Amino acid sequence: MDKDCIFCKILSGELESHMLYRDEKCAAFLDIQPVNPGHTLIVPIEHHAYVSDIPDDIVSHMFVVGKKITQNLYKSNLKCEGVNFFLADGEAAMQEVFHSHLHVFPRFKGDGFGLKHSPEYFTKPSWESLGQVAKLIHDAGV
Repeated sequence: MDKDCIFCKILSGELESHMLYRDEKCAAFLDIQPVNPGHTLIVPIEHHAYVSDIPDDIVSHMFVVGKKITQNLYKSNLKCEGVNFFLADGEAAMQEVFHSHLHVFPRFKGDGFGLKHSPEYFTKPSWESLGQVAKLIHDAGV
């Protein structure tokens, strides 16, 4: 646990939450600034700032719990026509709380939430440049 981490304080009971799920590996609770009603955060019980720091079995389990939350969102009376999973890893990716966490966003048409693309997105890279990128990632040890 990190004594300065808001999620660690929630997990320890120091701060209140609307807890939806908890086991020995992770917990799921409502976000206090939701994109839409039902917006849930899934966090590992152990403090890990980045997803690359989390043991593989816990990362996998977080997504299994995300699936269960998704099923519950669809069954609930909340407006939910779709679901996004979002995990920001690092400040440049818009991570604000440095206790890695998976967002589960209930979505519906016209909800106002979206991703913004740079103008470069609309120009597809060459097949060769994609191959160079693939090689860099592969050669890094994947």
